[in-house]
Order: sequence, then structure tokens, then C-alpha cells
Amino acid sequence: MPSPLIVLLGPTAVGKTELSLQLAERIGGEIVSADSRLLYRGMDIGTAKPTPAEQARVPHHLIDVADPDDVWTVARFQDAATAAIADIHRRGKVPLLVGGTGQYIWAVVEGWQVPRVPPRPELRAALERWGRAIGPEALHARLARLDPEAAARILPSNLRRTVRALEVIFATGRRFSAQQRKQPPPYDILILGLTRPRAELHARIDARIQAMLEAGWLDEVRRLLEAGYSPDLPAMSGIGYAELTAYLQGQISLAEAVRQIQRRTRRFVRRQANWFKADDPRIHWYRAGANTLEALWPTVETFLQRQG
Repeated sequence: MPSPLIVLLGPTAVGKTELSLQLAERIGGEIVSADSRLLYRGMDIGTAKPTPAEQARVPHHLIDVADPDDVWTVARFQDAATAAIADIHRRGKVPLLVGGTGQYIWAVVEGWQVPRVPPRPELRAALERWGRAIGPEALHARLARLDPEAAARILPSNLRRTVRALEVIFATGRRFSAQQRKQPPPYDILILGLTRPRAELHARIDARIQAMLEAGWLDEVRRLLEAGYSPDLPAMSGIGYAELTAYLQGQISLAEAVRQIQRRTRRFVRRQANWFKADDPRIHWYRAGANTLEALWPTVETFLQRQG
């Protein structure tokens, strides 16, 4: 019988953290983070990282495992998550893969065979310069000519992923899409999804941004910049960090930074909806709220009972 894996996914600010803690406590599970922002040390407030008290309630994995200038690929995450899941299984516990980074979740759930091509810094730098010179969309159009299938999976505005696809193509002489295959992983998987009405989710996003600012988010960004981390790093260009950096550098007002963070977060939530489709038959959807654990518990209980 394949080993169990429970996945809890959903958009930013929907309430995954608290529910994952409640569920893990009930089943004696451990949490494997599938959030690309939680990897980085020193980026706590702006990523809504589980607090030390929350992490003390349940063992967590893949949180605070890298410095902000350490770039993680999907392949690297997949390897680390697979190792963490195997370790949890060896100890007789149930792993919960929790997060909102669609690529990370499906890479594990679907067993993506991601190209293991080592980064080539000089080639990558050249492609990034080219992308900045002609614009992300124009570079994406170049990728579409070389590999239409890969280009169809990447947003034209996502320069980093476009560059990585071109880097693999130029390094290997093969299409990036030809190196992206799937092999079902050795897990029995239950996928739980959390949802809220759009207006409610937007209100929660706005409230969370305000709470982060009151908790010292600006000071967190200032400390990272003073530590020498470049605003151009992928981690530092994440939602909120880029806008607050622009404010600290005198480029925009704080009010404008907040407005941009709100707009960018809402766009990100829409992209998450594309990764986690409401009609995906694999996902058991539940309305997030005070009684969500009890609502989904029969599904979880049935899943665990079939593990024997």
C-alpha cells in the first residue's frame, strides 16, 4: 500500500496555517511547507511565516532553510520535499504538504521529472540582460518560437521562469518541455482545498497587510537591505518586499506601496486559482471557517482508515 500524503492547498490568506496545525495535531502529523517564501531566513513578517509558537505545536519542514540570496528551483524543492516526506513516513507519522505555491505542490503530487540541469550563472546573467533589454514579453516570444509547449505554461511577464527555460534549452540543446515529464509518486494522496468568497478573501488580505506593517514589516525589509541583500534577488522581489524597498529608497509613498501590495496580492490569488482549479476532481474543497476541521474530518478519517 502506498504511504499516505495529505495535501492542504488554497489561496493566500485563506486560513491554511491554523487549519493545518489543527489537522496535524489531531492525526499526529507533521507539516511540509510548500510555500516558496517560507524557505528564507529573516523573511518572517512579510511571508506570514508560522510563528515560533505555531511551529512548536507541530513539527515543520522546509521553513528557514535558506538565506535570501539562495535561489531555489522547483527541482530543488521537489528533492527536499520528497526527502522530508520519506523521513516522516519512516517515523510512522503522516505528512501534510501545505501551501499555496502551485508549482511546488504539483511537482510533488504529480511526480514531475524536472530537468536537473545545474544553473549556469554566466548564461543566466546574459539571458536576464537580454530580457531586461527587450522586455519579459518579448523574451517569452523568443521562447515560444523554440518551445511552444514550455512557453504556454509560463506567464509572459514571468522573466525568471522564461530565463530558466531558455537556459535549459541552450545548455542541453533540447526543448525544455521534452525534459518535463511526470511519474506518479509512491503516495496515496488526499488533496484538501480551502476557499472563501472573493470579497471576504480580499478583506482578509487587506487586514493581513495592515497587521504585517504594524508588526514591523518595514523594519524587516530595512534589516535585509542593510545586511546587503540586493533588491534584485528573487526573494527580495517578492510581493511586499519590492514595494517596501521602493518606499524605503524614496521612490514611492508608503500609501502607494500598500496599494501596490494589495493589487499584486490579488493578482497572485487569481494565478493561484489557475493552479488550483475549482473543478479539479482531485481536490476536495471546503469553505474556510470556524468549523472547517469538523467539516473535512470524515473525508480525512475515511482516507486514513484505508491505510490499514
